Amino acid sequence: MRRKDVFSLAVAGLLLYMLGNWALPITDPVESNYAETAKEMIAAGDYVSPRIFGNYWYDKPILFYLELIGSFHLFGMTDFAARFFPAVFAVAGILMTYGFAARLYDRRTGLLSAVLLGVSVEYWYLGHAIITDMTLFVTVSASLMSFYAGYESGRVRYYYLAFAAAALAVLDKGPIGLALPGLVILIFLLWQRRLSMLCSIHMLGGLALFLVMTGLWYVPMYLLHGSDFLDTFLGVHNVLRATVSEHPRNNVWYYYLLVFLAGFFPWSLVVVPSCLRRLAKREVHLPSGERERFLLVWSVSVFVAFECMASKYMTYTFPYMMPLAVLMGRFFLGHETMFWRMAKGMGAAYLIALLTILPLATRNNSGQDIAKVLEQQSRPDTVVLTYGIRYPVSIAYYSSLCPQRLVATQADIEKARPHKMSWTATNIMPFASSETMDRRADTLLVTDREHVKELGLKVPGYWKEVGSSSNYVVYRLDAEVPYDGHEEMTGRKSEASHGILETYLSGNRKNPQIP
Repeated sequence: MRRKDVFSLAVAGLLLYMLGNWALPITDPVESNYAETAKEMIAAGDYVSPRIFGNYWYDKPILFYLELIGSFHLFGMTDFAARFFPAVFAVAGILMTYGFAARLYDRRTGLLSAVLLGVSVEYWYLGHAIITDMTLFVTVSASLMSFYAGYESGRVRYYYLAFAAAALAVLDKGPIGLALPGLVILIFLLWQRRLSMLCSIHMLGGLALFLVMTGLWYVPMYLLHGSDFLDTFLGVHNVLRATVSEHPRNNVWYYYLLVFLAGFFPWSLVVVPSCLRRLAKREVHLPSGERERFLLVWSVSVFVAFECMASKYMTYTFPYMMPLAVLMGRFFLGHETMFWRMAKGMGAAYLIALLTILPLATRNNSGQDIAKVLEQQSRPDTVVLTYGIRYPVSIAYYSSLCPQRLVATQADIEKARPHKMSWTATNIMPFASSETMDRRADTLLVTDREHVKELGLKVPGYWKEVGSSSNYVVYRLDAEVPYDGHEEMTGRKSEASHGILETYLSGNRKNPQIP
């Protein structure tokens, strides 16, 4: 490792992952959950129990929320602050890849591996995303790197570092933070016929350190919340996720192959054809060296483990990118001219995207703009509803409002409420029903253009458009126009003073349907 290399990679990484982050609004549906949870934890002064919409939220452990809280305290509650730690961990992952590959092989391999990883599409995306996966990537990688350093050198301190890193991974995303490195180490030691290493006193000492570190949060959470915490966190978000597909359309055998091809773009366009040619010529064989065996076991174990899980997400196999980047770095040693041209081209494309396309894309998937409209139109007693759209948590984050998700009946609310060992456990947003809606209250409703025609039909009352953004429309319930519940649809139109067409709709509340 050379200081010049480390400095150059760090500067390039900071430019690639932090430049323009202040112009990227927090998006729905995933990023906003984390940001809103951290915001509510700060407001409550509770840095132990994650919460959202006033409810305790057992989706993920505490580490990533603490990163957000710390960043909000440093930089204020801004978009840059929310994206700060994912960017920092992305740069750390690049430097770790350089150091690990240089230790295993040489400086050139380290440089190529780090750059290859840093400009891969999936890594670049997750380096900006406000989710737990970049932290998991770094902590799991640190755990496996530390283990191999201890295995190769015989220095026991590395085993303790491996368990400490695994503990941070478990505090970031749950049991998978130990299960992944544990599976890789187990298979590798079986292959090397050194399984007895697991019984050494230092492994037991490392396990004790792991239990102490994870117990700092898990034990208080169990004492505070008891079986609710275990049933939801372990039962729904771990056991159920592994056994019942949350998104069945993704549960196909080739899903992660597509993720690999897209995630490692542009490198997969070169490496995959080369591997297929070698396979056709029968030039592929299992590695005999310890380093290659460890890298192969690491990457294949992660891929197979998540292939066997019922729920499939694009980010699940992300931890295999570290060893694959090193192996691909070795491949590109014989094609360095092409490699650096591709790397420079991708780097330039990312910088252009950060300043042009990405701000528009994130804004179109965020409730930031419509939150401003709602705050301008609302009063202290205004009821805010959402209808026919994926619940936009970012509205709550960017405003002082807490929208309610509108469904047809009270029975529908009961069906949608959180239940044990069911995917409804994620439905902790507030609900309201059309049949019990107070039509005398000042009410704002957020929907999209597609569901506007249902206002007055499936959502009774007279509605007036009062604002919009690129992806949402806001309507106000006109309580002054009497609604008698008749089945026929009536309407009237008038030109507003500012030139916008105001449309009033009434409709049928008989046999209401959930959109």
